[in-house]
Amino acid sequence: MERRKRIMRWSLAALGALFLLSIPSVGEAAGEVLGSGDVVKQFVRLDAFGMLYLIVLGFLGGLISGFIGSGGAFVLTPGMMSLGAPAAIAVASNMCHKFPKAMVGAYKRYKYGQVDIKLGLIMAISAVIGVQIGIRIQKLIFAKWGAAGSNLYVSLAFVSVLTLLGLYMLYDARKAMHIKREDTTSGLAEKIKKFSLPPVINFNVANTRVSFWVIVPLGLGTGMLAATIAVGGFIGVPGMIYLLGVPPIVASATELVVAFVMGLTGTLTWALGGFVDIRMTLLILAGSLIGVQLGAVGTTYVKEYMIKLVMATIMLIVSISRAIAVPTYLHQLGVLKLGEDTVKMLTSTSFVIMCIALATGGVIILGNMWQSRRKLKIEEETVVAVGEGRI
Repeated sequence: MERRKRIMRWSLAALGALFLLSIPSVGEAAGEVLGSGDVVKQFVRLDAFGMLYLIVLGFLGGLISGFIGSGGAFVLTPGMMSLGAPAAIAVASNMCHKFPKAMVGAYKRYKYGQVDIKLGLIMAISAVIGVQIGIRIQKLIFAKWGAAGSNLYVSLAFVSVLTLLGLYMLYDARKAMHIKREDTTSGLAEKIKKFSLPPVINFNVANTRVSFWVIVPLGLGTGMLAATIAVGGFIGVPGMIYLLGVPPIVASATELVVAFVMGLTGTLTWALGGFVDIRMTLLILAGSLIGVQLGAVGTTYVKEYMIKLVMATIMLIVSISRAIAVPTYLHQLGVLKLGEDTVKMLTSTSFVIMCIALATGGVIILGNMWQSRRKLKIEEETVVAVGEGRI
């Protein structure tokens, strides 16, 4: 027992040292000087429609975030890009709005007993280190290919990762629905639990026991993605579910703790470089602070496999939206020659499909909340009627 405690202390000390070593790179990473002709820092022009779009985008993104605990970036970042914001601005502004929203969602879910604080903090610390690594990757892309290269990189990352995860989660959710169970267990998670390199940590809320050295790489990967494309949750949540064996509701809630810490540190980095569009941030935040609370309440009314189903559906639609936009970025880089009308058509189509993704997520979540609440109300009325002898 004493040996395990000693190993645990040294492991945490090593992680803490890496965290401290990453702090000096924040200012250096944010201070990348770009060429005068680069449009990475050119903010999008906002009219009345754009402002309304961002508020609705924030509400639906917050609703999805509170429900599935991913931070909502996998719809918010493409949503801002569909409005015309360069990828770097979308990434930075999304990270800025993320941490207050995640804080609200995490507190709401914590009151429901769904947050594993211990797991969240370990993942968050390792994720912050991953954020600094991811920032350096973004710097290289900015320096070599500029805004068009950044847009292409972000879109390709979305298409590849969202498609793979979306299809797998859709398969898993349909499997749980078919066998009429709350959720399915991950065979991979059971195998990983047998990896017992000390320290092995018990997580009471998550009801799992996993080696510290399995959690840290997952946190690093989550942070790297969050820094490069402003998305970490769609790796963090499935990772906790399928690798650590965490129940979906607890995984989605605990990820909000990670999103808060990553968003706070990432915002400091991007803001120092002048990449945060505070207008977009505040408009999205205005809608998302309402949506995230409603989404958090929705988790108490639905079966666990519904979280996977919602996440998978939105992922696949968003990946289609980003895939359609890829040829336009290739055109900007001179790799592909397209007519002006074709570019406009692809841009408009990508925007419309993005809107469909947001609407689909909102309809599925709110519809299931309404049906589940109505069912519970009928059951309560039946119990009361039986008690009073009316049935």
